[in-house]
Amino acid sequence: MDDDPLARTPASQVLDHGSPQVGEVLAQRYRLEEHIGNDMLGRQLWRGSDVILQRPVTVVLRYPGGDSAAEMLSAAVTASRIVHPHLIGVYDAIDEGDRAYVVREWVEGTSLRKVVASYGPLEADKAVAIAHAVAAAVSALHDTGMAHGNVQPGTVLIGDDGRVVLGDARADEAATVESDIRAIGAVLYCALTGNWPHVEAGVANELDASRNAAGAILAPHQIRAGIPNQVDQLTVDLLNPNLDLPTAEVLANELSHLDNAEGALFADEPLDLDAFDSAALAPESSTPTGRKMAIVIAALLVIAIAGTIAAVNTLGGSKNSPTTPQVGAVGTAAPGKSPTTGTGAAAPITIAPTALRIVAPVNDRDNAQNASKMVDGNPGTTWRTNQYFDYPNFGNIKPGIGVLIDLGKETAVSAVQIDMAASGATVVLKGSNTAVPDSREGDAAAVGWADIGEPKVDATTRLLLSGQEQKVRYLLVWFTKIPPSPADGANKFRLEVMEIAVRGQQSP
Repeated sequence: MDDDPLARTPASQVLDHGSPQVGEVLAQRYRLEEHIGNDMLGRQLWRGSDVILQRPVTVVLRYPGGDSAAEMLSAAVTASRIVHPHLIGVYDAIDEGDRAYVVREWVEGTSLRKVVASYGPLEADKAVAIAHAVAAAVSALHDTGMAHGNVQPGTVLIGDDGRVVLGDARADEAATVESDIRAIGAVLYCALTGNWPHVEAGVANELDASRNAAGAILAPHQIRAGIPNQVDQLTVDLLNPNLDLPTAEVLANELSHLDNAEGALFADEPLDLDAFDSAALAPESSTPTGRKMAIVIAALLVIAIAGTIAAVNTLGGSKNSPTTPQVGAVGTAAPGKSPTTGTGAAAPITIAPTALRIVAPVNDRDNAQNASKMVDGNPGTTWRTNQYFDYPNFGNIKPGIGVLIDLGKETAVSAVQIDMAASGATVVLKGSNTAVPDSREGDAAAVGWADIGEPKVDATTRLLLSGQEQKVRYLLVWFTKIPPSPADGANKFRLEVMEIAVRGQQSP
């Protein structure tokens, strides 16, 4: 499949007045085969065929044509002059007055948006290879004096043949060289974390990047482990508005070095070189690419086997939904709205603010009055424990502390996501269908519930716990170790939770 129907970010909406039919032939040459969908500018996306050259094509139809289609046609004309292995080829651009359309290469594959939505964040080597391809494509465009203006996960396509290609340029007044390069950093951030930095790179369909209490973006290594320092720092620098940006050519070269740093950069995460080489492209004459530039879907599918990635998949949901996501709360439904589910399908579970309480069988229920802040969709509001001294196990004065969640009805829990301000906690998920009283005895009973999965030790700031499809009404997120808190001073410890999200299938 070529384009993601939701590949574009919102702009002025264009009304869709036309009703082309399957089988209609445009310009006596391009037959419309299947309506794929409409993008966010109101344009129709069709899979078609060139009846003369007998090859599949993508047809992008816009109503009306004329002056209102000038930007689309101009961008297509410029792009058609560039032949590059990481740019979607543009074959034709036609204005009929009442409608205009662009005919371009059909790429059988999947957008980065859908890959991340289905399988979760990618390993660092794959993320770098994708960003390298995008930077090489953007560099080729910039060499012509054209800015792309629409670099984001829906326009980055990973072909079944191993190509990574960039499409759907938007050469309007808002498109700048600087915004393109910033967006490459955002693509790298999205591939590494699954989220998109709205403030730094513009609003997109992905959930906003995780942020600290001051609103600053969290670095990828603060969200998940195993990201090399060079990759982490480059990503953060590209998104820092206070730093000068490199040119696309310089960035492509830098990513090329990282893309080829198999022996050092990814020493702890060996590459599947056979998978990459099986789809390798012919060497390019101008821009160095590295053999990891060719990404195949089969290589990406392997990550679905891992339990953590499976949890991302079940929690993340489809990014093709037009519903506006809540910032910082991956997989959560909008406050006050119930998720829509199909039979047997996992979905975000709406958690009422009153459905949470703090559990502590010994000592205080730390800041229990703020428990609801963990489900308000705002990562800037948090629940924090008290400060503990000398030992991460709550100063040796309590066995732990928990967050008890009433899901409202029996639920086959797929995954639980916990966003924390610091890494280092030890946590396990527990569950039951039996309510416990809001008392010290009830807290002790909840701690005795059966574990769901193994405890996670030294968790990262974004923790994904598999619910293993356990059917329970009540969940307990039970912490037995908390992170150090350098801001409070040496040998001091505190847990701070920004958001908790649950995904599963609720009983009727």
